[in-house]
Amino acid sequence: MAAAESHDVVKRPVRVDWELMPLEGVGPLRFGMPVTEVAAVLPGMAELRRFQADPSFREILGVEFGTGPAEPAVYAYFTDGLLFCVAVDAAHGPQVMLWGRELTACVPDDLERFLLHAHDCGVLDVRYGPRGNPGANGLGLVVRVQEAAGSVVTRPVLVGRAWAGRCTDDWEGAIPECEWVGRQWTNPGHPEHWPPPGYAPNWHDWQPPFWNMSL
Repeated sequence: MAAAESHDVVKRPVRVDWELMPLEGVGPLRFGMPVTEVAAVLPGMAELRRFQADPSFREILGVEFGTGPAEPAVYAYFTDGLLFCVAVDAAHGPQVMLWGRELTACVPDDLERFLLHAHDCGVLDVRYGPRGNPGANGLGLVVRVQEAAGSVVTRPVLVGRAWAGRCTDDWEGAIPECEWVGRQWTNPGHPEHWPPPGYAPNWHDWQPPFWNMSL
């Protein structure tokens, strides 16, 4: 697969590159790590906050790591104390690489063309979830979007092998609800934001941690 051309990535500060090892880990992170090990292998980042990541599964812990209070870079999600999901912030997070192709902070249409080309070539089985976000269960990868510096760019969300089945299904997959809230992938027939205007999800007393952010 060809490396990303400069025109399809939004201008941004220099980032550290993290290689995606599908279903096993990304960069220095390995799925199954406890919180203490995750913190130890993220040099230059500090824990910024912890939060409840899903309204239905209160045991899922979300931990935000970043280089400063206003610069979140990585969101790590734990169940039974072990890492099972990682989301990379489009504005401040590492550049996730797959087969030489950049996944972080890319123009959505360009990355979608890459994914669909790989699908047509039989390399990936690309699927779209009910809210229109693309991904590949076989990689444990979902590509979300995020508003950064006035542009809508890509935000990779990754899960480990044990949680990859139907990970692209935002209703029944393992990815926490907070990662589906906000700006959605532009897809005909789907709203630009979740929840759409006038719709009130049954979240009880839970508030999405990114409610005031354009994720």
